Amino acid sequence: MLIQERLQLILKMHNLTPSAFADKLGVQRSNVSHVISGRNKPSLDFLEKIILNFPRVNAHWLLTGQMSTNPEVKQETKKVEEDVVKRKVISESNNESIVKIVEFYQDGTFKEYLPK
Repeated sequence: MLIQERLQLILKMHNLTPSAFADKLGVQRSNVSHVISGRNKPSLDFLEKIILNFPRVNAHWLLTGQMSTNPEVKQETKKVEEDVVKRKVISESNNESIVKIVEFYQDGTFKEYLPK
């Protein structure tokens, strides 16, 4: 998975437009546009801002596209997955509708499920 695909996934997961993402990071909108289009590679400063502003984004995955084999990172990933399940249960009990479900795999791939 390319860095621009990982960034697009972060945008989708946080329901952000590229402009809102740039504003949140404190970078120029054109910077985000050029990275997402593949024209430019992200700078270390750009990646650092993502990691600081989105603490649940796995830094190893962001940089390499692969999930870390570090046991502490795996534990944190498990906590995030459990949190997603809890949110799903809560949203269903509140009669809120689910927009989408995303499954992430250790090889860096993912699947999206949209309700019918």
